[in-house]
Amino acid sequence: MESLLAAAHLHPATFSPASLSSSSCSRSPSVRGVRGGGRTVRCAYAMDAILYALEHDEMFNSDEVIQWESGKTINTIAAAQGISIRRRCRLRYPSEGSGDDKAVPRDILEQIVWDKEVEVSQRKAKKPLRSVMESSEHAPPVRDFIGALTAAYHRNGVPALIAEIKKASPSRGVLRENFNPVEIAQAYEENGAACLSILTDEKHFQGSFENLETVRNSGVKCPLLCKEFVIDAWQIYYARSKGADAILLIAAVLPDLDMKYMLRVCKNLGMAALIEVHDERELDRVLKLDGVELIGINNRSLETFVVDTSNTRMLMEKRGDIIRDKGIMVVGESGLFTPDDVAYVQNAGISSVLVGESLIKAEDPGRAIAGLFGKELLR
Repeated sequence: MESLLAAAHLHPATFSPASLSSSSCSRSPSVRGVRGGGRTVRCAYAMDAILYALEHDEMFNSDEVIQWESGKTINTIAAAQGISIRRRCRLRYPSEGSGDDKAVPRDILEQIVWDKEVEVSQRKAKKPLRSVMESSEHAPPVRDFIGALTAAYHRNGVPALIAEIKKASPSRGVLRENFNPVEIAQAYEENGAACLSILTDEKHFQGSFENLETVRNSGVKCPLLCKEFVIDAWQIYYARSKGADAILLIAAVLPDLDMKYMLRVCKNLGMAALIEVHDERELDRVLKLDGVELIGINNRSLETFVVDTSNTRMLMEKRGDIIRDKGIMVVGESGLFTPDDVAYVQNAGISSVLVGESLIKAEDPGRAIAGLFGKELLR
């Protein structure tokens, strides 16, 4: 659980029960003693100035950190929570290795995560956490992502739309050859989208953080979701520095403790966090976390990329009461192409939807919104 400790040398004050911001250690961890109880911290960055705060922080005293300190691997801890994605933590892409070093991923999501580890490591080497944190402080003001969704839902009487801007996907290939993110964003906004989702993964989705920044600086007023495969809090700060108002966290990738501290990072930055789940176990894990305001139910398995829209109804039937009691907004994701599809998830209790493929492949993505909902949306 190096992620909890790496930023301590940058902002010691954030290590308290009320506030935390951090990122993964990029160096090999070392062992250092901590006062009281004889515990040790396996991280080179733990300094005397922050030891008290660390000792009394609920996350630092979590079962996951204690297990990690005792020698368990992050993969072992994650597997106990039902996470099948293995973390490789290598400095080059798996396909570039040979023999035992040339790993074979179990599925598409694991491949994406392994590639993302290499990408993030390379980006951090060029722009360290301290620099990204400073850049995030000078980003454009955060806009109210959840507020925009709530207002659109009440305004139109149908699920609020998060319209997605993506050029390609691993399962479908290139979705739009004539791809201009600003023009697409403007068309979405003009036709009633409440918020926009922008893919930033380059290797598998042909997205970029430059697209995110360009759209933010274009004058588009819709709040922006950074659609990224987050494995490190560095990515959250980087997304904020590029103008993101919200960010995606995927329960199939992130252990509980990582989601907890990333929620704190988002809160400190004023950003919304959309936590994505696919099955009942992931949903139960997320519902146990404090501070969750937005959950996305993905009808597409990120392991097989198979889509089943009944997944939303099944999960809402089982956990809808808890979700409503907690006041959590739910976003329906994937497999939504027609007004009947939208009505189906709305009847299941969904108040917002994230839609990409059915819009981006249309000749006029903006006008396709009316076709998706069966009516024009009010702005």
